[in-house]
Amino acid sequence: MTRLSDAAAPRPAEPGLFAGLVDDAAVFPPGNAPLDEAVRMHRVHRTSWYAGLVGPLLVPASAAGDLVPLAAGADADPLRVAVIGRPGTPVEQVVDAVARLRSADGVEVVGVERGWEPSWREAPDPGVPLTLEVPRGDAQVEAVADIAADASDNRPLQAKFRTGATDTWAWPDERELAAFVRTAVDQDLGFKLTGGLHHAVRGSHDGQEQHGLLNVLVAVRWALNGDDVDELVPLLSERDPGVLVPHVTRMSAADAAIVRAFFPAYGCCGVTDPITELAALGLLEEHA
Repeated sequence: MTRLSDAAAPRPAEPGLFAGLVDDAAVFPPGNAPLDEAVRMHRVHRTSWYAGLVGPLLVPASAAGDLVPLAAGADADPLRVAVIGRPGTPVEQVVDAVARLRSADGVEVVGVERGWEPSWREAPDPGVPLTLEVPRGDAQVEAVADIAADASDNRPLQAKFRTGATDTWAWPDERELAAFVRTAVDQDLGFKLTGGLHHAVRGSHDGQEQHGLLNVLVAVRWALNGDDVDELVPLLSERDPGVLVPHVTRMSAADAAIVRAFFPAYGCCGVTDPITELAALGLLEEHA
């Protein structure tokens, strides 16, 4: 097994492969940062050398009221946020949160995420990219196809799949994740992931199995090239960074662009976790 320090790339990857990839989910488990601390640190991230890799701050719909005074009057650019309603959150709560934040000073709502259900179209169109978290099992294929039926350049829609374990959601293994990626690509539908993607490479961390960010990027690239589920599973299972890094550095700017068109972002409660490992692998060009 090659250590991260020994697997460093001879040159950085295409910058577009990581631009805006890591959404800031600091307030969500397992990070559970207080909202004021999450806002403070998000502003730090947005002024750091890696700012271009960091997406919006993800905010629960239930916290919209608490966010308003934290964003108001700040001597900074508007706080870019995505409003999150976990599956089971009433749609009305998400709609109200979006309206409240849009009327607040210092906030820019750039996305909305909530659970998929057959009646999702009955809610008002938020006018920003809408991401719908899909279930697992047979219902997943139906949900992905249903979302894809309405997705267009004029209506940005995405699916979302949970890659980390919770008390009610068992960790999805490589085959389950591969099947989701294959289904989304077959439906020509972009997707986000959430949970568990703290590390660059697949492995066991803190006693838990976790997928690797590089594994996912490589698997998406090869899914777009036509690989089936059986061929994607070994890519998602690979634990050696020395195997994955060459796959990544061989991606051209065009490869990176299409991979990111399908996999635009994922939520991570510790955005510096994957960024630190990507830097250690020589895949990022650090600058002051």
